[in-house]
Amino acid sequence: METLEFIIYPDGRVKEMVTGIMGASCAEVTAAIEAQLGVVVAQQTTSDYYAQVHQQQLADKATSTVAYGQW
Repeated sequence: METLEFIIYPDGRVKEMVTGIMGASCAEVTAAIEAQLGVVVAQQTTSDYYAQVHQQQLADKATSTVAYGQW
């Protein structure tokens, strides 16, 4: 399940948390929102950010193994 959570502090700062979106595509999802909010002071990636990269590498290895095995 994909979720975006925002915490708005009394001083106007906004903390945005994204969960359930794998890989760097979360940046695409939040880009328009961040543009409207203002300056991004900091970003911190979660395990979801790295999960898709790892899964894609495993899929690539499996595909290449099958291709060589069919020769």
